[in-house]
Amino acid sequence: MNTPAPAMTARAVIADDERLMREQLRARLAEVWPELQIVGEAKNGLEAVALVNEQRPDLVFLDIRMPGLTGVDAARQIAQMEIGDDESLPEIVFITAYDQYAVEAFEQGVCDYVLKPAERERLQLTVARIRQRLATRGTPEADAAPPVQQLLHKLAAQLNPGAAPRYLEWIQATVGQSIQMIPVAEVLFFISDEKYTRVQTPTIEALIRKPIKELIDELDPQQFWQIHRSTLVNVKAIAGITRDFRGRQIVSVKGHNEKLEVSRSYTHLFKGM
Repeated sequence: MNTPAPAMTARAVIADDERLMREQLRARLAEVWPELQIVGEAKNGLEAVALVNEQRPDLVFLDIRMPGLTGVDAARQIAQMEIGDDESLPEIVFITAYDQYAVEAFEQGVCDYVLKPAERERLQLTVARIRQRLATRGTPEADAAPPVQQLLHKLAAQLNPGAAPRYLEWIQATVGQSIQMIPVAEVLFFISDEKYTRVQTPTIEALIRKPIKELIDELDPQQFWQIHRSTLVNVKAIAGITRDFRGRQIVSVKGHNEKLEVSRSYTHLFKGM
C-alpha cells in the first residue's frame, strides 16, 4: 500500500499580465497543492522582481510574455538576487501559451513550465517536480543541476530568434590615468564592489563603471561563469578548485595568485569537487 506524500507548505508569487489567467492558475493550484500559499500577484515582470525581492517566496510563476520585462528577463534578475547563507533562490515556473518554449531549460529540470490555460494533470506534474526540488535543496542531487543563468540566456535568445546574441569583444577600462581597450578573451575575472568592477588580465588591473548584473547579459555565458553575486570568472582561466577550512569552494586562477570564493548558489558549477 502506497503511503501518501507528506504535506509540504511553500510560498509562491504569480506573475501574469492577464488577470483571468492569474485567477485560473490560483484556483488550479489550490486544487493540486492546497498547502501552497500565494503571497503575491504581479501584472508585469518589474512587479514580479520587486515582489520576489520583498516576499522571498519558494517559487515564482512567470508568464513568459509580459510588458516592460519578459518573464525570462525577470527570471534572470531574480537569479541575480543576493541571498543569505540560509536562503535559496526561488524555483522558477514559466507560464506560456506557446508549446515551442518547452525546451532544454524545462527538460533539464532547472525550470518548469505550465501551458495556458493551466490543466490539472499537467500542473500536477509541475507541482511534483517543484516539491521534489524543494525537498532536495542543499543535497548533491540539487547541486548537480545545470547553471540556471546559461539556460535563461538560451531562452532569451529563443524569444528573439531574429537577433543572434552579440557578446562583448572589448572592454574600455581605466588603467591608472589612461583609458585602454582590453580584449575580453584576455580577462581572467571580473570582481565588483558597489561602485566599480575590477577587470583583471594576466598583466593589467583596470576599473569599469558597470555592475556584474549588466556584464552577465553582455558576456558569453559559455566563456564566463558567475561564481558569486560579485564575481565572474573566465572558464579557461580556472586552474583548479579547492575547499577552505569552512568547506567553501575556492577557485584558483591561472597566471594569477588571486583566490576567488564560490558562493553557495553557484556550487553546482563544480559538482563532484
